Amino acid sequence: MSKTLLTVNEAAKFLKVSPNVIQEMINDKVFKATKAGNTQKINKDEIDEWLAKLNENGAQALALKKAVCRFQDYFVPENIMMNFEAEHKFEAIAKMSTWAKELKLVRDHRWLYEVVVAREELVSTAVGKGVALLHPRHHHPSKIKKPSILFGRCMEGVEFDAPDNKPVTLFFMLLLHNDKQHLFSLSYISKFILKDENIQALIDAENAEDIVHLLTLNQ
Repeated sequence: MSKTLLTVNEAAKFLKVSPNVIQEMINDKVFKATKAGNTQKINKDEIDEWLAKLNENGAQALALKKAVCRFQDYFVPENIMMNFEAEHKFEAIAKMSTWAKELKLVRDHRWLYEVVVAREELVSTAVGKGVALLHPRHHHPSKIKKPSILFGRCMEGVEFDAPDNKPVTLFFMLLLHNDKQHLFSLSYISKFILKDENIQALIDAENAEDIVHLLTLNQ
């Protein structure tokens, strides 16, 4: 029986991780790669055998890598606004909504502003520690071109009716298509901000790439 060989991209798709993760595993000699021209290929039987032998810690590590890769589908450097100014919460929401329009994630920033404000008027999306998780009350896949998460930083802080009464400095805006995407992203970000040092690192970050790096490596 001939063996099935997978390219790095095919192996990544099979394991639901990024090609970079597969390349790291090749470099660490987890998988043995053979070369066909300029293309690296891995025996699928070797991957199946590795999966079968995973212990609990290994399974947890793989699950984390999958979660990080999934989060990266929504969160990219282009979605980050390093610094903006706002005198109040509605101006902050307007700035984030306009940013979404400039990124061509929504067609109408006024619509986005209205639905996020409507959600905000029910109960504040500020979660404490200077963080707010902005999002519409309902999902609008027809209005949002691509599931995305935006990040904005307002160093002066904005009063946002937070449960700890602290002004919000770090804004995430979740623009997603369904409950599965939304709940995953809420859980992912919430886990990250549990650590005060992670929040401080976001405040201290010098560029968008650093912020993406923090959110995908400090889980």
